[in-house]
Amino acid sequence: MMKHCLPALAKFLTSLILILFSLSTFAQEISKDAAVIKVGEELFNGNCKSCHRVKQKLVGPALAGVEDRAPSIQWIKSWIRNSAKVVASGDAYAVALYNEYNKSQMTAFNSYTDDQIMSILAYVKAEADKPEAPKGPQVTADGGGAETGASISSTYLNAIVIGMVLILVLLVIILALIISALKKYLDQKELSDEEKEVVHSPITVTTFFQSKGFIFVVVFLVASISFKTVIDGLYTVGIQQGYQPKQPIAFSHKLHAGAYEINCKYCHTGVMKGKQANIPSPNICMNCHTQIKQDSPEIQKIYAAIGYDVKTASYTGKQKPIEWVRIHNLPDLAYFNHAQHVNVGQVECQTCHGPIQEMEVVKQYSLLTMGWCVDCHRKTDVNTKGNAYYDKLIELHNSKKAMKVEDIGGLECAKCHY
Repeated sequence: MMKHCLPALAKFLTSLILILFSLSTFAQEISKDAAVIKVGEELFNGNCKSCHRVKQKLVGPALAGVEDRAPSIQWIKSWIRNSAKVVASGDAYAVALYNEYNKSQMTAFNSYTDDQIMSILAYVKAEADKPEAPKGPQVTADGGGAETGASISSTYLNAIVIGMVLILVLLVIILALIISALKKYLDQKELSDEEKEVVHSPITVTTFFQSKGFIFVVVFLVASISFKTVIDGLYTVGIQQGYQPKQPIAFSHKLHAGAYEINCKYCHTGVMKGKQANIPSPNICMNCHTQIKQDSPEIQKIYAAIGYDVKTASYTGKQKPIEWVRIHNLPDLAYFNHAQHVNVGQVECQTCHGPIQEMEVVKQYSLLTMGWCVDCHRKTDVNTKGNAYYDKLIELHNSKKAMKVEDIGGLECAKCHY
């Protein structure tokens, strides 16, 4: 009897152990620690936000409750690191998900550690558990809002000033006509000599405008304004502030970086490791636009450039470059490195490029002159926290409240000119 029971008992125990193991793996605790959630938020915003939201569907599914929907936490880790491999394995849930989203391939993040993935899940769960906030103005498909802005554009301000000047001129003309009519009326009356002297004063509007004093003032003002205009013009030689060329494909930063909050570094991949921020590859556009707005004339231009056939969802091999127009141009004599500023100096993109998330069409926001750069180096604090490279310099500058860029050679000519 015992011989027959032992194999059955062994199978039962083995099954129980496997079930408990799988449950423990699935129910791996998701941290609620604020520091872990913060790390997860940074990773999510930098890599996931371009395709996912926590509570709404975007390019990919909404991530709220993903730890409950997925087969296991381990499955989620495998999917994030290499979704193509999971799909190729024939996993039913993975194949269904892949087909549901039009066979769109998720970017592989094979460098993510378990702790990093768990921190992302911690952030997603923390956001999912937050109560729904009241909805603000709705953002339309073109990036505009339902609520009109309270600010007045410079065009309207100029129109207002011109209108006020015209009103003043009309008032002067009306006053002159009133004075002329009064003089004619008073000439018909019997006036004393003193009254006639007041009415027929030698100082009239005509004599005032013909006087030497008035002519001198007018000539002086015209000469001063002309001189200032010439000087201002000379100072703007080689400066392209406000330059806003038309691009071959109408790309809205207001919609992508603003409404959809896509991180700048997701598209401009070179900004963290190279001199140039680089023009985004059309392949990055295709991460989303294999599904989104396929019929848009602007998206069709991307398809034509990379040789993509929407009907067959395949590439034809016929490619041609997109001739983007460069906006920010520095002279060849000046050296600037994006990685040095963005990666090491932790300078935000908006510091130099302005509120890029509000621009429908990108323009050069800042002066980008030597004086502008020098002024920034004089005002900007060096972030020395946790960097042993600066320890000796901090000791030498311990008398100062903060060490500026100029204190570490930021104003030396050879830093930018060599």
